[in-house]
This record gives sequence, C-alpha cells and structure tokens, in this order.
Amino acid sequence: MASPASSRTILITGGAGFLGINLARYLLARGDRVVSLDIASFDYPEKDRVTVITGDIRVQADVDRAMEGVDAVVHTAAALPLYSKRDIVTTDIHGIRTVLQSAHDHGIQRVVHISSTAVYGIPDHHPLLETDRLQGVGPYGKAKIKAERICEEFRRQGMVVPIIRPKSFVGPERLGVFALFYDWAKDGKNFPVLGSGTNRYQFLDVEDLCDAIALCLDGEAGAVNDVFNVGAKEFTTLREDYQAVLDEAAFGKRIVSLPAKPAIWTLRVLDKFRLSPLYKWVYETVTEDSFVSIEKAERTLGWKPKYSNKDALIRNYHWYLDNVDKFQGQSGVSHRVPWKQGVLGLAKLVF
Repeated sequence: MASPASSRTILITGGAGFLGINLARYLLARGDRVVSLDIASFDYPEKDRVTVITGDIRVQADVDRAMEGVDAVVHTAAALPLYSKRDIVTTDIHGIRTVLQSAHDHGIQRVVHISSTAVYGIPDHHPLLETDRLQGVGPYGKAKIKAERICEEFRRQGMVVPIIRPKSFVGPERLGVFALFYDWAKDGKNFPVLGSGTNRYQFLDVEDLCDAIALCLDGEAGAVNDVFNVGAKEFTTLREDYQAVLDEAAFGKRIVSLPAKPAIWTLRVLDKFRLSPLYKWVYETVTEDSFVSIEKAERTLGWKPKYSNKDALIRNYHWYLDNVDKFQGQSGVSHRVPWKQGVLGLAKLVF
C-alpha cells in the first residue's frame, strides 16, 4: 500500500459504491481523512470514520459542500450501463463537469478520474494501448469518452487530472453481474460461456486499482497527468480463470461452451425486452480477447499489481460466500447489489 507524504483529506465521489468503499478503507488505513459524496446511503461500518455527504454530483450545491477543506478528489461516481440513457448522460458527462469545475473553483489541483476500458469499444487488436482509437459502444461507452474530453479541458486550465482506465474489477463488496456467476458456483451448477471460452479476458482486483489511484494521488504532477490502463498482469483464458472458481466451490462442475452466434442473438432479443441482466458491451465482447497493456502504468507510476485473474475472482467469491445472507432478496443496477437474473435464472435449472 502506497503511503502519502502527509495526511490529506480526499473526497471520493461515489464513496458508497463498490470502488468507493474499498478506496475509503484503503485511504483510511494509510492515514488519510476521507469525505464521501454519494446519492446512495453510506451504510458501512466505517461511517463514523468518514465525513459522509449524501448528495448528487449533478447538483452544484451538493458538490460545492463536499469540496470544503478537501486536498484532492477521486471521481468514481458513474451511472453504469444498465442505467437509463438520461441518467448516464447527466451523471457521466454533466456530473464530471460539475465536479471538475467545483474542484477548480475551490483551488483543488488534483482530481483522479476513473474511466473505463469501455472507451475502446469492440477492438480489433490486443493488447490495447492508451493511444488507441476510442470508439465507445452504447451510451455508457460514449459518455466515458466525452468525460475524458472534459478532463482534458481542465488540464488545459492547469489542473492535474490523471485518467485511469481499469479493466472489470472485482473484490470485496463486488456483486452486480459477478453475483450471477458466484450464485451458480455456490449452488453447484455448471456455468455457461459464449463460444469456446479460449479467449483471453483480463480482470483486475480492486486492491490493485486502489494502489494505482494512490500512485496518481501522490505522484509528481508532470508524470501522473496522463492516461493509464490498469489490469491484472497474470491472466489466462476466460474458461480457465472462471473454472478456478468452480474448482474452489468443489462440486466438480465445469464451464460449458454455448454456440456463440445463436446465444448472442438470443441475448440481443432478451436485452431489448429487458429480460436479461447482460448488456450489449458484455455479450458482444465476452467471446473475444479483451486485455490492455499495463506497461505505461508500471513504467510511469511504478505500479505493481499483486493479484492474478484467478486470485481476484476467488477472493471475491469467498467474500460473496461470507456475506451472501446480507443481500438475499436485493437487486438493482449498481455493482453493490446483485443484478436480477431474469430468464437466466430459469436457465440455471438445466445447468
């Protein structure tokens, strides 16, 4: 864990989310003071150690209130792909402008923005580099590109705005689509993948992401004021990495291949009628290689990821098992609750 030169007050937008709470715990452990701004309630044991502001990043007054006495900001708040197009645009585009403008007005020089590898769309080569063409798929991917452009505007005004593009990250508190997989593993089911599953699909442990964020908070301005891909250094195929979780569950179950084209067409129809939790960027890319080069983050930031894909998935699975009773019956569209399985819940019966 990176240690700051001196204790600072860090504002986390989206502090009640999956990344937000993990980052809050990380920063508290190294001696920083933490402010959380989130529209959702901050219902974690750390609430007495965090300055909790319930508010909306789209509301200027809420953001201005959160900025008081802050030394730096980490912008994790976002409307995810299952949100409405309106919420994605107002949160992921207008929201970041509000945050950056408020930081600028309060004299806060550094804002770390958490973007997404969704900005690369459906790529035609790997590994992906930070200099590759951006071509977001759907409202979320396109909004993330526009958000990065806004970051560049504020850099030109003299601010330091590191942009981190993480691969899909997992760890304690992560539910969302991964809860579907862990639920099937827990109940001793085989798990289907689209296509052969021999494609290489990179994940990321949330602790490694927190390390990268800390390096961007602490690093020399000229070095960190850039864009960085982050993902696991060690990963194999989708089939092999997911199989590691089924092996950990110890029911002797296997990853089962489904013919890709018919399955994708089926998921498109289900998605159109909102009968599946899987959105376009997931089912259109899951059969393809998906990994980024992390050399720039390693070289420039000195970042050293600790967890492989298998390590991260298994660590998240054990957290799920330890906490599954706490979120039974819950569902939603964020990463901190399980997503509704829809008709995929029926498919579970035959696997």
